[in-house]
Amino acid sequence: MSNNFIQIIKPQNLIFPKNQPLYYLTKRLFDITVAACVLILFAPLILTGALLVKLTSPGPAFYKAKRAGLGGKPFYMLKLRSMYINTDSLDRRITEKNDNRITFVGAILRKLKIDELPQFWNVLCGQMSIIGPRPEDWDIVEKYYTPEQRLTLEIVPGLASISDVNWYPDITYHHPCPPGVSAQEDYIKRHLPILIDEALSYMEQQSFLFDLKLMARIAFAIVMYSWAPPKRQQVSLGDTAS
Repeated sequence: MSNNFIQIIKPQNLIFPKNQPLYYLTKRLFDITVAACVLILFAPLILTGALLVKLTSPGPAFYKAKRAGLGGKPFYMLKLRSMYINTDSLDRRITEKNDNRITFVGAILRKLKIDELPQFWNVLCGQMSIIGPRPEDWDIVEKYYTPEQRLTLEIVPGLASISDVNWYPDITYHHPCPPGVSAQEDYIKRHLPILIDEALSYMEQQSFLFDLKLMARIAFAIVMYSWAPPKRQQVSLGDTAS
């Protein structure tokens, strides 16, 4: 991890209301407005997706993923279930390419990002923001995060992040897991340090204008690449957000 980020960013400077109270207030009001509008506007799509999930595979329509929130406090992030039930073991928290746990309907929901829409409820409840570092799996945080990496828990996690802009649709697409290595092991050793640096970079640059810029770029990526996959980028441990 880049030492300059660790030196610049201190947790006491990142927790509301000690730093930029007007920004956090504006951000929260914006989150509530957008989340409420999205949930109302896309309620038929969410309900249709939930019905398809229920009709095509046994189990609940929604999946509650345990994530580390603000201050490391756990919360349950909502998603439309895209995998078969009882397949999220501790050693398979990272989705693999052509993962056999994903249902047919789930694959479509994931491709179109429809499975993520219920997370606007987490935003409305204040557990997440529209823009911020993506909330990490609770067990991965507890087992693998260093004290420096836990600095990213000092702000509210986001539905979309700077990493979504840099590595759409996700970093594992750009850097597939090598043969003989589990997706989770590869993610923790090679991908997680990059995502942490990018999260710290966001914390350093965050502003309402910066959030709007990221939202526009993510919306563009979703529209452009939902049907035509983006060109793969080279990934190295030296990559950080810019």
